[in-house]
Amino acid sequence: MKTTKFIATLLMLVMAVSTMQAQVVKRTDGDSKKKTEGGVLITDRQQSFFEVKEASDADLQWLKVIYRSLDLTKGKNPALYYPEEPNEDGMNLFYIILRNLASGQIPAYEYLDGKEIFDDDHKVNVGEELDRFYITHTQAKGSTEKNPKFEIDDSDVPSNQVLSYYVIERWEFDTRSNQMKTRVEAICPVLHRTDEFGGEAIKYPMFWVKLNDIRPYMAQQYVFTDDDNNLPRYSLDDFFKLNMYSGEIYKTKNLRNLSLMQQYPEEDALKQAQDSIEQRLRAFNKDLWVPTREELQAMAKAKAELEEGKDGEEAADEETVEVKPKKKSVKKDTSEKKTTKRGKKTTKIKERKPKAVKSSSSSATRSVRNRKR
Repeated sequence: MKTTKFIATLLMLVMAVSTMQAQVVKRTDGDSKKKTEGGVLITDRQQSFFEVKEASDADLQWLKVIYRSLDLTKGKNPALYYPEEPNEDGMNLFYIILRNLASGQIPAYEYLDGKEIFDDDHKVNVGEELDRFYITHTQAKGSTEKNPKFEIDDSDVPSNQVLSYYVIERWEFDTRSNQMKTRVEAICPVLHRTDEFGGEAIKYPMFWVKLNDIRPYMAQQYVFTDDDNNLPRYSLDDFFKLNMYSGEIYKTKNLRNLSLMQQYPEEDALKQAQDSIEQRLRAFNKDLWVPTREELQAMAKAKAELEEGKDGEEAADEETVEVKPKKKSVKKDTSEKKTTKRGKKTTKIKERKPKAVKSSSSSATRSVRNRKR
């Protein structure tokens, strides 16, 4: 009897352990994998690791939404353009975006010119979007009506025509960390195409892609940002996370939804407005805090060195000034003669000396002497 109970208990334990193992295997298999055409495996867990959680309105004390235009021919921005075609060094940013968009790995949202809404109602139809920009494509294996997938040859990707990007920056002051944070919310590739008659290229903004969606794929691609150092040290994800790009502000979020060019039609006024916004953004975080003792000492030292430099320049300027010799003043003797000018003739007037006055004592002495004689 005891042997039967022991065997039954042992069987129950074995069944329980096998059930737990099955659950563990099931959960592991349930972590869906996303495989791109390039062979990069992205799991849901990895996707969540790269996501940057947005701060809630309760945690934000200040927010500024900035729209920038990144010219891929200036600064470090060419790192987003090269290589023009995929090679042993990898692929550029537009290839990564378009390939993952066509394979259904990431969503894209409509370009609404300042009224961007990133929800399911504003997702673009990938097939229609490819047709609109005349990008040749074919149906991929496993494509369905609800989940369409497309294949695009490397020669049909208009990577050489994407010469700029629009990005949406969020400058946030978070009360949880008491810091000013800058993060890129979305990116939009812009096609530069000329018509049949040539002339200046026309810009065609394509669609918005949230950076959180494309970040795991950008982290797989490393680029070099310096011609003197060909070692690729930064990934495309680092490129945006560290704000290594450079771009002009073309719009700030406002009630009237006007761009800076609409508000400031003149070129000088537009440039001044862009510089003013940049300076206010850079100085906002510094103005929030009282400087530390070390910062005050550094500022005082810099001020003293500046004043010493000015004093040295002034002293050098004084030494270089020529000192003209002073003329000796000749004192004229006006006691003997004075001159007066009448027209062109001059007449000399001699001063009369006063006659000596004889004293009464001397006359008395003479009269006594005469009497004695």
